[in-house]
Amino acid sequence: MCKLIAFLTAGLILGFSAGVAPGPLVALVIAETLKHNLKAGIRVAFAPVITDLPIVILTLVVLSRLADLELWLAAISIAGGLFVAYLGWQNLRATGLQIDLSAHIQERSLQKAVLVNFLSPHPYLFWLTVGAPMAVRAMGQSATAAAAFIGGFYALLVGSKIAIAVIVAKSSSLLTGRAFAGTMRCLGIVLFVLAALLIYDGIQMTGLF
Repeated sequence: MCKLIAFLTAGLILGFSAGVAPGPLVALVIAETLKHNLKAGIRVAFAPVITDLPIVILTLVVLSRLADLELWLAAISIAGGLFVAYLGWQNLRATGLQIDLSAHIQERSLQKAVLVNFLSPHPYLFWLTVGAPMAVRAMGQSATAAAAFIGGFYALLVGSKIAIAVIVAKSSSLLTGRAFAGTMRCLGIVLFVLAALLIYDGIQMTGLF
């Protein structure tokens, strides 16, 4: 049960971080909400659910075909820890989301959001260095643990983007204020802790220490 909760918590933290991090998809969520309505912003928020499935399958297949999987997972875990630390550093520097209406999509918002997310390097980088290795390790515990990690990740990845759309629909100034910046910085500290755990696990898996 403790392992299950740990993987679920990791999925929730990483999902929330990815969901609120400034980027093209968040910009589209904001722009569609401001230019059209809340429903348009929510449609864009669901783009990762559509685009990430082939990315997840691809990275899991690649990992499953690696010889000496334990050693590879150790190296990838360390790399993933460094990537999460980088995300944490970005969050610590956050001052608020920039509202840029030049990201406005005139039509077919969901389709174009899917294309933007599919062509972005971030989902590939995340799943190769963090997501897929953690999912493989969770599967080593149980299928339920893997489902908890992936489910928790996407619940907050999409949920946080929906929350941004709701906030923008009510008052976009909330995304540029101190409260949001403070939340991002607290999340940055949490990500640094998670990064340290990933690096520590990777070092432990090498058997060198």
